[in-house]
Amino acid sequence: MKIIQTAVGKNQVPLTGYLQDFTQDGGIRNIRPTVVICPGGAYRFLSERERDPVALYFLSLGYNVFILDYSVKEDASGLNPLMEASEAFIKIREHAVEWMCDPYHVAILGFSAGGHVAASLAILHDHPRLKAIFDTKEGLNRPDVAILCYPVITTGELGHQESIDWVTGKNEEDKELFCLEKQVSESTVPCFIWHTVTDPSVPVENSLQLASALQTYKIPYELHLFAQGGHGLSMCNQEVGTPNQACQQWVGLCTTWLNDQFDYTL
Repeated sequence: MKIIQTAVGKNQVPLTGYLQDFTQDGGIRNIRPTVVICPGGAYRFLSERERDPVALYFLSLGYNVFILDYSVKEDASGLNPLMEASEAFIKIREHAVEWMCDPYHVAILGFSAGGHVAASLAILHDHPRLKAIFDTKEGLNRPDVAILCYPVITTGELGHQESIDWVTGKNEEDKELFCLEKQVSESTVPCFIWHTVTDPSVPVENSLQLASALQTYKIPYELHLFAQGGHGLSMCNQEVGTPNQACQQWVGLCTTWLNDQFDYTL
């Protein structure tokens, strides 16, 4: 494994890559699909349990993995996380040969507020508001698919207020922009979504409203709801301190879905 460190955005936030080793007898297998991970933390901090444990899992499957430490607190306003995610995807594709990343198979994966970052890029990658202030390089910032884990989606009455306040800076125009279930369009990317019905922090309606919008626009998606479970479950195992056998099924379900999306055989 090779670890690389770079930075993106005007705040120069870290983008850390975990890259597969080159093998002389691997042939085309040296060119890997990629997952970009956005940890949660209410746009106030970045959760440790939603970083390396997740990255190492996808690394074990043969993926290249990046962790984006997007801007939080006051720095989260002004569309900064969306621009940082955009630049991360552009940078990965521009360095695809050097980093041995398949530029046509790059996923974004986010938890909670990180799920909002991931969903924002999946939905707003070509939005006029973004393109007015950021060069998307003719769509190089568009993820191929998005994996959304108990994501913050709405800025309406069922939204997660702390996340909303930080990412919008309490700006009404940004609050409207980041009400993501209302921004879904034909250009939104396929999504894998999971949530617990009993989530005490981010109501399950966030995922339900997004799924409904995806259904309206006929965007491919897969939605899994689990009857019991708290918030911030990450991998749902003992390593991250949230063992939950039922919810842990999301990992295998997501792996199958992602491998199918990328036509990737383990």
